[in-house]
Amino acid sequence: MNISQAQPYLQKYFGYETFRNGQQQIVESVLAGNDTFGILPTGGGKSICYQIPAMLLDGITVVVSPLISLMKDQVDSLRQIGIPATYINSSLSAMELRERISEIHNHTYKIIYVAPERLETEYFLSLFRQLPVALLAIDEAHCISTWGHDFRPSYQLIPRAIRALPNKPIILALTATATKQVQDDILALLHIPAKNTYRTTFRRDNLHFVVQKNVNKKDFLVQYLRTHPTASGIIYAGTRKDVDMLQQFLLKQKFKVGKYHAGMNEEERNSSQEAFSYDRTPIIVATNAFGMGIDKSNVRFVIHYNLPKNIEAYYQEAGRAGRDGENSNCILLYEPSDIYLQKYFIEQSNPDRQALDNKKLQAMIQYCKTKQCRSTTIVQYFGEADTEHCQMCDNCDPDKDKNTVDITTEAQMIFSCMRRVNEKVGLSFLTKILRGSKSKKIIDFRYDRLSTYGLMKEQSEKRVMQICKSLVDEGYIRLEPLQEGLYPVAKLDVSAVAVLKGQEKVEIDLAEEPVPATDIPFEDNPIFEELRQLRRKIAEEENVPPYVICNDATLREMTTLVPQDESAMLRIKGWGESRQQRFGQAFLELLQQHKPKSTSPLAEIQKTHPKAYKPWTKEEEEQLRSLFDNGQSVTEIAQTLGRQTGGIRSRLEKLGLITIANDTK
Repeated sequence: MNISQAQPYLQKYFGYETFRNGQQQIVESVLAGNDTFGILPTGGGKSICYQIPAMLLDGITVVVSPLISLMKDQVDSLRQIGIPATYINSSLSAMELRERISEIHNHTYKIIYVAPERLETEYFLSLFRQLPVALLAIDEAHCISTWGHDFRPSYQLIPRAIRALPNKPIILALTATATKQVQDDILALLHIPAKNTYRTTFRRDNLHFVVQKNVNKKDFLVQYLRTHPTASGIIYAGTRKDVDMLQQFLLKQKFKVGKYHAGMNEEERNSSQEAFSYDRTPIIVATNAFGMGIDKSNVRFVIHYNLPKNIEAYYQEAGRAGRDGENSNCILLYEPSDIYLQKYFIEQSNPDRQALDNKKLQAMIQYCKTKQCRSTTIVQYFGEADTEHCQMCDNCDPDKDKNTVDITTEAQMIFSCMRRVNEKVGLSFLTKILRGSKSKKIIDFRYDRLSTYGLMKEQSEKRVMQICKSLVDEGYIRLEPLQEGLYPVAKLDVSAVAVLKGQEKVEIDLAEEPVPATDIPFEDNPIFEELRQLRRKIAEEENVPPYVICNDATLREMTTLVPQDESAMLRIKGWGESRQQRFGQAFLELLQQHKPKSTSPLAEIQKTHPKAYKPWTKEEEEQLRSLFDNGQSVTEIAQTLGRQTGGIRSRLEKLGLITIANDTK
């Protein structure tokens, strides 16, 4: 079998004429009977890499998947487009399980999702051995590695299960986040030849990465949510206590917001996740228990209220934004005190992993502090030798230096006060002294008699605290780790001496209104809103989340092109014959109430959504070759041609000018 046989299935079931970069190489390898390892970014279409082969191969495709919620979403989506699929996990009753197994024996399904824990039971292994398994797909394959950020012991049972089969199936391992060490582990444990590894860039060109340092986090959340009233998003917090606190705080601010953490019972968690998936609750506050496999495609923002434990976890969680390819925000609210929460978690973990976990935490901290492109920092962490700037993150913003101010005088005041209290207080207490607080504790310790008492009384407490935290972030102040439940104590670093002596200036970013912009077109477009309401109505009738019917990107293209007949509808990306047969008439009747644009569709797409895809012309490809041959960078070429950097890389690869995927055949 070859890729030409797969193309009609891609169009019929998924509504796409061509595979995305990386998908084609993986599908070709699987159809050729090769055990294969695929590394595609979140939203890169990993599931199609086994769903298309499943329809072509003789036998059943078994997918090992880590989360019950992900299985249900995947199965619901497949059933909506006419692909027979089911799942086996702990959510089934004994009667439901017997019925599913009977249907499996009767060859009712082409794709079966199973939880890795099922591989522990001899009963399931016995069933497994009786099935004509043609392909075993392992989703979130990084879970098999003890070096990974989300190791799951049950994943290491997969090789044993493979050996138990009378006929070895094709093995396909898929992940979005894996360091070189984890990649090597996956290949070794699953016996996949290294030459059968295919990966695209780790970059996500539609994600806007921002680190907001030392801001009032609650104020930021309220301001951001009020300026993005229709956006759906996830707010990650470090502890269950913070999740509960934030949800209550945001509810009081009149936002519709749910919560999710391991301290809730199963029914509460399922209810909360379902409300979020079905768009009944557009915002959810969660710990990292709201884990892998969140399949909701229209998440427009992910905000980390606390510092994540490592870059792998951060990129996977942040990557839940913009799975439909639309521009989305990934915002990390950073302050130095968050480091101690993660250090505490590390100290409570397996002693054998603590050195590695501390090293990974340090890389996460450096990501927050870096002044280079954040996307570049992330992809280099995963071993990708890419130095191009994304032009999307806060560090690539040409206006990033507008809020930089000289705080040398304020820094000297703070350092002098720290010396006079013998470096024995924390930042909060230090701020009170500098602002001239008359609290009993300050009077009792006679801090009101210090020469530095009240030096910064003209500045707000918020401002003084922000400056103090920034000085910690810049390395002039260090905080002693928490001991026996006491607050961290502020100590002067040797670098502060030059500032005190007037030999060095201190300049920091003190933005007053730190709200990043996000390009989310069509939010106020009446056609788009009508289409979204129709999608929600159909989803309720089908008892599935709205994004299972189709994603926002598909609705936006309908909004732009306003198709008036079936043939025009089938040209909409992500629609396809299966969706047209089931839901096409309802959408067409709505769209026929609106006149299509008088200008050409492509011109209109570029006008209203400048980052939308447009076909490459021969002249443009020749210009691309010329610019590349003349030594221009991808970023420079993108600016010249008016295209995204990801599109430039993809076209360069297709022209054979660069190699991203490791295709050695």
